[in-house]
Amino acid sequence: MVATARERKPAAKVEDAVVRAENPAQEGATSVKTAQKRTTPAKCENVAVLTGLMLVETEGSPDALLCPHGIFYIWITSPLGRKRTYRAVGLSRTTLYAGLSELESEKLSAPPEKAGGLPTRMRSPGGGRKKLVEKDVSLLRDLDALVDPVSRGDPMSPLRWTSKSTARLAEELKTKGHSVSQRTVCDLLEHMGYSLQSVRKTREGGRHEDRDAQFEYIAKTVLDFQRTGDPVISVDTKKKELVGDEKNAGREWQPQGRPEEVRVHDFIDPDLGKVAPYGVYDLTTNTGGVNVGIDHDTSEFAVESIRRWWREMGQPIYPVARRLLITADGGGSNGYRVRLWRRELQKLANELSLPVQVCHFPPGTSKWNKIEHRMFCHITANWRGRPLVSREVVVNLIAGTTTRQGLKIKAGLDENRYEAGIRVPDDEMAALSIEPAEFHGEWNYRINPQTSSI
Repeated sequence: MVATARERKPAAKVEDAVVRAENPAQEGATSVKTAQKRTTPAKCENVAVLTGLMLVETEGSPDALLCPHGIFYIWITSPLGRKRTYRAVGLSRTTLYAGLSELESEKLSAPPEKAGGLPTRMRSPGGGRKKLVEKDVSLLRDLDALVDPVSRGDPMSPLRWTSKSTARLAEELKTKGHSVSQRTVCDLLEHMGYSLQSVRKTREGGRHEDRDAQFEYIAKTVLDFQRTGDPVISVDTKKKELVGDEKNAGREWQPQGRPEEVRVHDFIDPDLGKVAPYGVYDLTTNTGGVNVGIDHDTSEFAVESIRRWWREMGQPIYPVARRLLITADGGGSNGYRVRLWRRELQKLANELSLPVQVCHFPPGTSKWNKIEHRMFCHITANWRGRPLVSREVVVNLIAGTTTRQGLKIKAGLDENRYEAGIRVPDDEMAALSIEPAEFHGEWNYRINPQTSSI
């Protein structure tokens, strides 16, 4: 049975097109197997590959080959079969003959197949649009020179002193005669091994020859104190913070379209000023105390912070302590060159009746101080995106800082005033009971308690 022109349907929509003839052996008769409903590819590179069509047999010979994966290769051998085929399925005659021509070619006589019987490709090798880097051989070289102009390009490149965004790179490439879009630049950069990266703090300035040896000395001393159950603390002053409705770095969840409003300019509030949080971190118990000062960051303030930590946290944890170890930076209010620092530690040792041993980190290695990446960083994360509108807010945000590792912090406000620029004369320094260590006595020393007060 042959469909009329009015009944013809596109190949992609044929469901049950034709029924097999009763006598397939009759000469010239066309027997057709019913094909199941299939979907023709949206874009068929080979017009001979169709789905949803029927299998045609003419003169008892197979004129169609059914592949295991359900794709039909139409193979018509007689003029009558060709005529009835394009009439039955609604194909254009030119389309049908073009498909037959491709099937007769050697390239498609045995299509390569993947596992499962699917053809690996319908397009002939070498077909399709060429890649941009193949048509424009200098594109990658020019792009590489723009991204890294110092080592690979012109040191005076236009992008040497501007942002190297993909949009700017695309514009600069166009001025060099390359037809390229921003999206293509992104793909090319990824292909060349580039990625967006921020700067990394790795250069520590001058490197002391005994830097590593000092780290080993500190580690050995810390283990010795922890083995005997004596307290080991890391101390430092956190960055000073503006108090008031000032912008604080970071983002916090707020109702959409209603961010918390702060001042445009970060000027110091004459009434609130700044705060200087001085931290004391216990390496053994993962706890710490922060003394929030409102005046100068001096050695007196630093030692007062240690004193408060000992009274509120240290003494209850270490009631039978025999000594105290302090690890500190090499500079600042607790620097190894600051005379006032040593004098105030002498006062503390006398009050506690405990030897106070101090180990300073080598110059340029303050970021290795434990308090930096075990306590201060978590405080910064806890108040991100929140204006520090008052001193009480600062204290509460610090005290509310916790971690999954069990960090606990106590914070308090220190409203005392500390005079800046105090000088300690030589005779007072000579009266201190300081015992330098054999290895770098300027960095490592012990202050023994004295019976007479200073």
